[in-house]
Amino acid sequence: MTQGRTPTDEAVVLFDCLSQPSRLEAYRLLARYRPYGLAAGDIARLLAVQHNTMSTHLAYLERAGLVTSRREGRSIIYAALTAPLSGLLHTMLAELEPAAGGGEEVFPERAPRVETPSYNVLVVCSGNSARSIMAEAILNREGRGRFRAFSAGSRPRGRPHPQVVELLASLGYDTADLASKSWGAFGGKRAPVMDFIVTVCDEAAGEDCPAWPGHPLQVHWGIPDPLARDASSAEQRQALLEAYRRLSTRLTALVNLPLDQLDLAGLKRRLAAIGAMDGATPLALEQLVA
Repeated sequence: MTQGRTPTDEAVVLFDCLSQPSRLEAYRLLARYRPYGLAAGDIARLLAVQHNTMSTHLAYLERAGLVTSRREGRSIIYAALTAPLSGLLHTMLAELEPAAGGGEEVFPERAPRVETPSYNVLVVCSGNSARSIMAEAILNREGRGRFRAFSAGSRPRGRPHPQVVELLASLGYDTADLASKSWGAFGGKRAPVMDFIVTVCDEAAGEDCPAWPGHPLQVHWGIPDPLARDASSAEQRQALLEAYRRLSTRLTALVNLPLDQLDLAGLKRRLAAIGAMDGATPLALEQLVA
């Protein structure tokens, strides 16, 4: 609880803050991106709210204690704080619990099960040793069964970079099946049919790619190479963490797209907007004006 506020004051502040639709949507969006958060510009872009208006809403959320902010380079990153709201809701729900033996318990009808379509995604970079490997691991975990991710390279290095494997393992990923492989393996008739091809490095985006079976939708989400040759081991690890965060935000946005409600033109616009999120290469930004 914020110092000086009573529980009632706290409830009024939190509910008043979230009573405005854009602030509520911003908080819900940031809750999905915990713990890394999102850049202010990305929040405005994903919610289609003007940047200066969104800045006002984010300041309101921060004063209410619902978000925190930090500076990373030229960007301000906002992250959701769930403890204030979850504590308030826990207290209120506990007060609403019926007394023991105090009334008949009513069970709602079970909703009919609806089958959710699944999507295959191939993530491509030139070496298939870092960015595409991380993206494959992230999407297979965050996709919750709706997305099946693969990765490949135009000129594969032969194995994932050791620091990438170490980072993913430290974050709880199973790295046993991660491998560096050629994108040619996904161009044959026996290859799984892809719904999306996502390039994450500018080199691969500019190369002649195989003829993908099924004519998947292709999008470029270029982010800088985290494994600069002249960087120290510590600098590379920090760059890998930054690349991981950027990939995670993009893939979380993909997972949360209402794919069954978007027509082709709308889907292309949304995918291009995701590719233009914080840290995008100039080539990825060109999709917004293409």
